[in-house]
Amino acid sequence: MKYSQSFIPTLRETPSDAEVISHKLMLRGGYIRKVAAGIYTYLPLGFKVLKKVENIVREEMTRAGAQEVLMPVVTPSELWQKSGRWNFYGKELLRIKDRHERDFCLGPTHEEVITELVGNEVRSYRSLPMNIYQIQTKFRDEVRPRFGLMRGREFVMKDAYSFHTTEEDAEMEYMNMYKTYKRIFERCGLKFRAVEADTGSIGGNFSHEFVVLAESGEDAVASCNRCEYAANVEKAVAKSKRYLPADREAALTIEKVSTPGKKTVEEVTGFMGVKAKKLVKTLIYLADGKAVVALVRGDNELNEVKFKNVLNCNDLELADNATVEKITKAPSGFAGPVGLKDVEIYADHALEGMDNFVTGGNEKDVHLKNVNLKDFEAKGFYDLRSVVRGDECPKCNGKLEIHRGIEVGHIFKLGTKYSEAMGATFLDADGTEKPMIMGCYGIGVGRTAAAAIEQNNDNFGIKWPMPLAPFQVIITAVNPRDEEVKKVAHDLYTELLDKGAEVLLDDRDERPGVKFKDADLLGIPIRLTIGARGLKEGVVEIKRRSEKDSENVPLKDAGNAVMKIISESK
Repeated sequence: MKYSQSFIPTLRETPSDAEVISHKLMLRGGYIRKVAAGIYTYLPLGFKVLKKVENIVREEMTRAGAQEVLMPVVTPSELWQKSGRWNFYGKELLRIKDRHERDFCLGPTHEEVITELVGNEVRSYRSLPMNIYQIQTKFRDEVRPRFGLMRGREFVMKDAYSFHTTEEDAEMEYMNMYKTYKRIFERCGLKFRAVEADTGSIGGNFSHEFVVLAESGEDAVASCNRCEYAANVEKAVAKSKRYLPADREAALTIEKVSTPGKKTVEEVTGFMGVKAKKLVKTLIYLADGKAVVALVRGDNELNEVKFKNVLNCNDLELADNATVEKITKAPSGFAGPVGLKDVEIYADHALEGMDNFVTGGNEKDVHLKNVNLKDFEAKGFYDLRSVVRGDECPKCNGKLEIHRGIEVGHIFKLGTKYSEAMGATFLDADGTEKPMIMGCYGIGVGRTAAAAIEQNNDNFGIKWPMPLAPFQVIITAVNPRDEEVKKVAHDLYTELLDKGAEVLLDDRDERPGVKFKDADLLGIPIRLTIGARGLKEGVVEIKRRSEKDSENVPLKDAGNAVMKIISESK
């Protein structure tokens, strides 16, 4: 492709609404353009990258034995009502009506469609196992779409679904997909971790996320510094559920302490002269509309996902000030467990080892000290806190480290959640009707491309891994008006195309500085520069985008040198 004939509308200035580096560089590099909040058009370069990711995914899924289909974007409400998710999924499900006033939605995921399909077509155990996937547009009506392709409303996703007769067979396919995903992201040239994760709105009983490591990532990942244990912080646990001190204290009598205007952990502990680990935070939530209380130590943070799973509720939100005051008879910031009535209290395991701690006094400007477990009734002790750096690994004697990352893939063991709800059954060898056991496996295709940029960039632009780059080589003709420069550039362009390389020839009548800046911005892995001065010496310049320095190679060897770099990068 010649640059002069290409649609690559680069920008010198970063659009004001771009927040993360991938969003900024994809806009500046002419990869995408915004249509509406969270909805983007892929321009030619962006589309080429998208197809690169898709092709890797498709090749590896085929290698793993999966079969490709294409399901509709628009799905009828009946399927979602059948699964029980029409109301459960929430406002992210974009509901629409057709001309007959029938309810449909834009599919955010396709468990319902695929389960209905397979349930209608498969009757015997002889037809199973089966793994079916698609690469399709999805729509989730995010309340606050942001970060470009990282959290859009419309996005391209690979979603696969497997169906099995036994748990053992489902486990085998789960591990098959686990290995397949590792190969996919390795082929994309990404640094990533596979981490244990919460199943979220998809459901099921077990899952792994595949997280590209990047400081700009939304997700926090805990991993061991000694073994392979890794988990999203929503799921991560430390080695011991109990955090008992070596020395227990004798229980003292509760005392009221006046704490005027002191509400935060820092304010209260500073005022009372105690450490944060001697204070217990009383957090009031609404679980499906019902008030509940969580207790965590002052130096810990409540993990809302863990709390939601303990409660087994659909919706969990922090109670508003009016609800807090109704339950505690005090303003927010002064809640405590002592004396609370008609509300269930859930305590983190760390409280099991605490004596004589500080809590709110359920009275304005009052806290209590010397509170003990006997002074209130907790429903039980649970793992409610988020792990922190330095916690002991649950699998070995190592320590947990915390990294930032971007989720690009997620695999689930769904069990019979959807097959039972939707009547997807098979007849076993003895004629018994049983629900199919399912797995679900997703990859964000556009998000993978964006994550690659988050992991590979510098102050000048993108640094694409070779497998994802829209072009492998950019030939920069320094002065295309020079007939010799023009001819050599065109000859090398033709030679590389004939050798199978993906080449962009920058034949524009622009200053060299403009061309070099655009090459860096676009992130094409190899830049081959043709200039009159070099040709006089019989050389051309080769520069890898990932490296600072360039090298001169004889003109006659340039094509082979470029192909060698491409070959080594695969």
